Amino acid sequence: MSAFTNHFSFEFKTGLRNPTLMLMNYLFPLGFYAMMGLIMVQINPGFKDTLIPSIVIVSIMVSTLLGLPGPLVESREAGIYRSFKINGVPALSILTIPSLSTIFHALIVSAIIAVTAAPLFDGAVPISWVNFALITLLTAFTFGGLGMLIGVVSSSSRSTVLWSQLIFLPSMLVGGLMMPLSFLPESVLPLAGLLPSTYAIQAYQGLAYQVDTIYDPVVSVLVLAALGITSVFLATYLFSWDSQNSTRRGHPLMALLVLLPLIAGILLV
Repeated sequence: MSAFTNHFSFEFKTGLRNPTLMLMNYLFPLGFYAMMGLIMVQINPGFKDTLIPSIVIVSIMVSTLLGLPGPLVESREAGIYRSFKINGVPALSILTIPSLSTIFHALIVSAIIAVTAAPLFDGAVPISWVNFALITLLTAFTFGGLGMLIGVVSSSSRSTVLWSQLIFLPSMLVGGLMMPLSFLPESVLPLAGLLPSTYAIQAYQGLAYQVDTIYDPVVSVLVLAALGITSVFLATYLFSWDSQNSTRRGHPLMALLVLLPLIAGILLV
């Protein structure tokens, strides 16, 4: 237990001391939050209704999708995991501790947003704070699992950017964060159904804000949970101790199985 605590403490402090991680964990999310609060609310006053959950989801995505995978790949390429293997550190611990540290940073930023959005930008507060907190934890777990999986299957730090942006950019455009799903054309809704941000924002709106949603919020929660569990399982199964490891248990393309919960979500709409 002490080894786990020491490793977690080291990873958490790294997230504060490393300039890149500090940018992804705090500066970028909080800067984006301030910009959206000052500008987007003036352009579209209706954005106040979803300001808190939308920016919380964006902050979690930045930390987990953009900030988490790179260090995982860099540590593997540097041979750090080989020394962990020699000392008997299990693969699951190697993956979960950086993920938990990143999630913890994301939750701190989420708390700042949730507390300050109403007094600073007149953002609508949730009707159920308990549901809001639980959905935030679930969203962080889901995106943390996806970030972990991207770090495991990526062959280099550059490829992590490609895979991360493949989720991040569409989520910003058609994932229900910047504009309601009801504004999207019918032909785009299936694409939105392949994005975890869609289920996260629908869960927030249906369960925390108790407004009508396009996707059943309970189904959205189940999809997020299944997606997170599938991501963690695949990341652990496909984990490689170093870039020269020839005993990988599965092909990296197996990571596409992570789409199954999302496809199920589309079918259940």
